[in-house]
Amino acid sequence: MAKGSFNIGDEAAITATVRGRVTEDRVSVSRPSYGHPHSIVETATVAKGQPIELVGDVTFVDAEAGKLTGNLGVPVTLNADTLRLVMRYAPPKRKAPLVDKAT
Repeated sequence: MAKGSFNIGDEAAITATVRGRVTEDRVSVSRPSYGHPHSIVETATVAKGQPIELVGDVTFVDAEAGKLTGNLGVPVTLNADTLRLVMRYAPPKRKAPLVDKAT
């Protein structure tokens, strides 16, 4: 995959283009490699044609097809080439061992 290989739990971002305001708190955006518009909650002032970055976690990876599913507010399947890796998943560190020491 281009731009790094993705794993489940990684944080990825995609740059979408604002198509216009739908309601006072929602805007319609178009994402690369996805042929349908998508509505997101955006209370900030954005203009038509302005790029906006959507960030979410990777929930499914299909390495053979070069696609992955990410949770960008709603689960969305996109080409891995259009996504950018923000941060790798790191499992939490344990402060105490799972079992007590033998006495």
